[in-house]
Amino acid sequence: MAKNQRYTHNRHIALTADKAVESGSPVKIGQYVGVAQTKAAIGEKVTVWLDGSYDVPVTGAVAEAGIVYIKSDNTLTATATGNYPFGVANAAKGTGTAVLEVAPFGKITNTAALA
Repeated sequence: MAKNQRYTHNRHIALTADKAVESGSPVKIGQYVGVAQTKAAIGEKVTVWLDGSYDVPVTGAVAEAGIVYIKSDNTLTATATGNYPFGVANAAKGTGTAVLEVAPFGKITNTAALA
């Protein structure tokens, strides 16, 4: 093993919150997307889990195995335009806002979808 390795799998990471976050809420910080495990104010460190699946509120209709997007306010939506990929829906849901099981991508490399 390389002596400079920090994380073997990088499943969770402590990042500096760019906005206030609540434990259990979706977050996007830089190119990381995941679910906050701790509450944090702006500028504080927040532990973000990058894998697993979570029951989180999502707005809009999503097909099973469809992409869920994160908005600039860290809410989740089925709308791609102007938003960033967050994860994959593990079930389907209809219109409106409801809790849905979502598996976050963890690290994203693209910019806002179709912006």
